Amino acid sequence: MIVDSACYVAGVGMTPFTKPGASEPYPQMAAKAVRAALSDAGIDYRAIQALYVGYVYGESTSGQRAAYEVEMTGIPVINVNNNCATGSTALYLARQAILGGQAECVLALGFEQMQRGAIGATWTDRPNPMEPHCEVMQKSTGINAAPMAAQMFGGAGREYRWRYGTRRETFARIAEKARRHAGRNPHAIFNQPLTVEEIMAAPMIFDPLTRYQCCPPTCGAAAAVVCSGEFAKRSGLAQPIQIAAQAMTTDFESSFADPPSMIRMVGYDMAKAAAQAVYEEAAIGPEELDVVELHDCFTSNELISYEALGLCPEGEAERFILDGDNTYGGRCVTNPSGGLLSKGHPLGATGLAQCAELVWQLRGQAEKRQVDGARVALQHNLGLGGACVVTLYRQG
Repeated sequence: MIVDSACYVAGVGMTPFTKPGASEPYPQMAAKAVRAALSDAGIDYRAIQALYVGYVYGESTSGQRAAYEVEMTGIPVINVNNNCATGSTALYLARQAILGGQAECVLALGFEQMQRGAIGATWTDRPNPMEPHCEVMQKSTGINAAPMAAQMFGGAGREYRWRYGTRRETFARIAEKARRHAGRNPHAIFNQPLTVEEIMAAPMIFDPLTRYQCCPPTCGAAAAVVCSGEFAKRSGLAQPIQIAAQAMTTDFESSFADPPSMIRMVGYDMAKAAAQAVYEEAAIGPEELDVVELHDCFTSNELISYEALGLCPEGEAERFILDGDNTYGGRCVTNPSGGLLSKGHPLGATGLAQCAELVWQLRGQAEKRQVDGARVALQHNLGLGGACVVTLYRQG
């Protein structure tokens, strides 16, 4: 049943993700995602009243350049950059526009045309926003030559291991599951299966993370048409998916407090607070979730996010994994798309690619990776610096 005062995803679209250097230029990728979302919704671009565009690496007004590839209608184009949470931040703003009565139908778009290699700082002549995070890392594990993000999330994995005695193999099992799920997803870039043994034997990036436990830089685009209930009714939309609740958080003092904690520094408290706010708004608990797309930039972050999102109690993530509760036949299927680890992670597009996957799951359109009986879905998208957006979807 469509509720007039609610907010809905009317259509989604995304491009297959590719390795840097193998993609089309960002305007073409973005235009394909927009046209796919419009076609999915069954509406014309001229019905769109505003466009929220997310990207991390690009010139100012790249959102306009992407939009002009589709059509020039004079609507507002708002560019968004919130690190890895950029795509879901664009979605958050789109929902705010609908619920605030500023528009009836808007579009959220995310894209990234990335370069090869580990992510680094672009500007070296000004304060780096990650300085507080690096201070925590210096106190906790020290800093070495490994990629910075791997040190941060690897350090969180070490802290978890030291606290609970979790085995290295447990982290590798998350990557094995990601590859297995990605094998069912035509949009995923790394869909070849890997065994736990192969994952553990790969080059060590930052203990406990081997190469296959770190998401790669990727190029791609994704989009979502977001509308009011009244617009959905008037347009005769067949399968709109309700955004039942959504919350966005930034760092708390606890992220950088003493004693230093790598787990808190990489966003645990942000994610926990956002998830609790979403459960309260939707009046449900995590035990009612059928499918989750969470921010598995590294296997360690997927593991700690199980607990931050309430999928299992604190300290029980290893049991959750070993019992198979994170995959088909378990309590809650996590990252049926293959996640960032295997689907890929084009920073600005990731949050909207997660949205697309969950919309397909709730419509029953996820083909070989369909979660049986999926009715309630949760999305978790995290950006260091920091931002966390948690979104709950359910059938309209």
